[in-house]
Amino acid sequence: MKPVVSAMQAWSCVVVSAFAIVILSIIGALFKSKHHELAGGTEDPENTDAVASTVFIAVLVYAGFLVFCGLQGMLHVRENRRGSIAL
Repeated sequence: MKPVVSAMQAWSCVVVSAFAIVILSIIGALFKSKHHELAGGTEDPENTDAVASTVFIAVLVYAGFLVFCGLQGMLHVRENRRGSIAL
């Protein structure tokens, strides 16, 4: 099986996805717990549970990116071990 994206793009996607998962998980947890910084003002969202579930859906999307790009990166590693010539 051949990789779809380049090695640099695959590993960059892995790093960005990992950071996004961590940051969005923290933001989702803060919305879920109705933290006063995110749900205490007059212009803040009233339905924090809906916001938290939307943020957690974004975490699942980034987890999918992480798996796909990680597999693409591993395909590049496997291809390089075989001694193929890169043009």
